[in-house]
Amino acid sequence: MSALSDALLHVDRLVKRFGGFAATDQASLHVKSGALHALIGPNGAGKTTLIHQISGALKSDAGSVHFAGQDITAMPMHQRALRGLLRSYQITRIFNKLSVLDNIALAVQARSGSSVRFWASARSESVRYADAAAVAERVGLGPRLNTLSGLLSHGQQRQLELGLVLAAKPHLLLLDEPMAGMGPDESESMVALLQSLRGDVTILLVEHDMDAVFRLADTISVLVAGQVIATGSAQAIRDNPEVRRAYLGDDEAVL
Repeated sequence: MSALSDALLHVDRLVKRFGGFAATDQASLHVKSGALHALIGPNGAGKTTLIHQISGALKSDAGSVHFAGQDITAMPMHQRALRGLLRSYQITRIFNKLSVLDNIALAVQARSGSSVRFWASARSESVRYADAAAVAERVGLGPRLNTLSGLLSHGQQRQLELGLVLAAKPHLLLLDEPMAGMGPDESESMVALLQSLRGDVTILLVEHDMDAVFRLADTISVLVAGQVIATGSAQAIRDNPEVRRAYLGDDEAVL
């Protein structure tokens, strides 16, 4: 176990079947505390299924998940979230008719365990709103505190979604394609934001933008047909012949 002693997340031989099809098939990986670890693979490799299994959204048919030294394999999704294992859609959705500040303040309120029925009193609590404003600043929305969330661009809404997760103070953040649907400028802003989080929160990132992955990730794991076939640095993954074969005909040039 010495090689895994620094792993915040240890996934061991997870299996998820849908009928006769194994979406994940003995998938294993470990994510070091403080790392930005990317999970890549061709379309249909099982990446999102694996993220669902780690988060608890899907029950695995076999294998185990350990988080912060605890076996959480049988733990439901909400209990995993309470222990700091979060993904963005677990957090309350964006309220388009509320401001950026109010959206994040609600997430801060949820973290504290206060009921949203006491909205009026929550509004008067300057500490809570100062916390929310700090989160907004962290995700690049400081100048947009009073903007209605429904008026934000797509990229800014993704930044806000990330802010809602960060308001819950995660230990491990699961991000499934945070740059999906973004233009070049928005993607660049998200890359900068994720870079700024390096070391403050452990991130497991699923992303199809290979340029962003190779710029961001400390470690990359490659999932093919439900199995992790390689894990290593960006250069090691680029040079791995098995990985290159897996991407032939898909997007070989990105490697």
